[in-house]
Amino acid sequence: MLNNIPTLNKSALFELLSNRFNGEDKKLSQIPNPALLQDADKSAKKIAQAIKENKKITLVGDYDVDGVSSTAIMVDFFRQIPYPLDAIIPNRFMDGYGVSPTVLERVNADLIITVDNGISALEAADICKKRGIDLIITDHHTPGDILPDAYAIVDPKLASCKYPFKEICGAQVAWLLLGLVKKELNLSIDMRQFLDILAIAIIADIMPLIDINRTLVKEGLKVLMNSNRPASVIIRDFLNRSSITSEDIAFQIAPRINSAGRLEDASIALEFFTATDTNKAYKQFELLSKLNDLRKETEAQATKEAIADVNPDDSVIVVAQKNWHEGVVGIVASRLVDKFAKPAIVLSIEDGIAKGSARSIGDVSIYELIKMHEQMLTKFGGHKMAAGLGLNEDDIDSFREAINISASSLDPNDFIPKDKITGILSGSDIDFELLNLLESFEPYGEANHRPSFLLKDAEVISIKTMGKDKSHCKITLKQFPHDTKTLELILFRQVLQMPKERKISCSYTITKNEFNGSVSLQLLLNKLY
Repeated sequence: MLNNIPTLNKSALFELLSNRFNGEDKKLSQIPNPALLQDADKSAKKIAQAIKENKKITLVGDYDVDGVSSTAIMVDFFRQIPYPLDAIIPNRFMDGYGVSPTVLERVNADLIITVDNGISALEAADICKKRGIDLIITDHHTPGDILPDAYAIVDPKLASCKYPFKEICGAQVAWLLLGLVKKELNLSIDMRQFLDILAIAIIADIMPLIDINRTLVKEGLKVLMNSNRPASVIIRDFLNRSSITSEDIAFQIAPRINSAGRLEDASIALEFFTATDTNKAYKQFELLSKLNDLRKETEAQATKEAIADVNPDDSVIVVAQKNWHEGVVGIVASRLVDKFAKPAIVLSIEDGIAKGSARSIGDVSIYELIKMHEQMLTKFGGHKMAAGLGLNEDDIDSFREAINISASSLDPNDFIPKDKITGILSGSDIDFELLNLLESFEPYGEANHRPSFLLKDAEVISIKTMGKDKSHCKITLKQFPHDTKTLELILFRQVLQMPKERKISCSYTITKNEFNGSVSLQLLLNKLY
């Protein structure tokens, strides 16, 4: 894996990164017409008609960042019309996922709109039909073989949908639909104002940062830096940077927004996004930060136990326990994928029912793998790299065997992680000019990974612990024996022991570190080989 990696100078790196994109970035004005989304026009007309006729409208969101963001954008838009909107985000523990019979028990409406969910809500659609409620589903998840019997379904992944770019998140679908509602009602609401929240959703839902997603995130991060939305003001104050990157959102903000739905109730995060003053936004953000700390502790314990339960011979990891918190199984699955380089399914068992999350690797579609055994499941949904599922506790062992038999017929190359190393740099090339070059290709994320560079058999000079609890370390090393310049790498959440031969091979990324008004280059150790 570490052979045939090119040595790059700055111009070669620039050329390599330029080849990731076809020509120039799209402008906001080049985003395809929302009317190309199947049923979007029909839905916008129905929503506009409901508003004109003073009908009761209820919105049903989802408890992850994309679902909360979609809900927040909708709530803010309706607030500016102004028109009353009853927004519900189901509780993960009491209601389960999306628009469900349980949620419908407490809904009294003429029109229900879903955001970031609903494509698999067959039962809920039938209940709405019986009760004479119009149901508009807006979602971006992969449709199953049978579609809900709804008034309208807006989902770019429908086979018959003509929208040219399919890889958009739930918040984008909602935002595009609202653009059509704005037109129907002849409103003067500026749709650009929502791009701060939209960018957070795109990044957090791991959408590929290419095409229109790249444009929306770039513009959204600019809006975030200048918006007077109380939530954005608090995010800026918290990050305290001259410019906010997609990675700041992915590692600092998204986990906090997510922690509410994972551990308690997503309404805490919704109230943060929709707060009308900074005092309220600050209080909610403080609460989210505390929940995120609790999430880290809960997840660390479950991860430790899950690692001990892994069967090393399986191609697809399936682990289950009774005491695991349902809200962190998705993160635990991701940790297992990172550690074992295999797809992972982590299940939490309660009262004979197992509920959990799946995460994938390389080119393995975990969605298709699970779908092959749908008859063993009580519920299931998701996409290629991530899925949610439920099954009876008694069926876990046979499901694990069955999915591993299916996985054995896949091409072994599909399991190779896509953490490609960009190249080898000379220590003398690591400077602010290089940092500026790297910054010009942001935002980094899915489908535009931050370039990662290789150090092969580098000599370790010293290892020092860092941080309040000494859980991080700084590694000083020489890339080549003849080098006079040393490099310093930071390794988070792990302390490296001095290797016997004082040599390491690893990949690293280069980022900007801002502290107390001074700016420096920071080399972050990515992966040890």
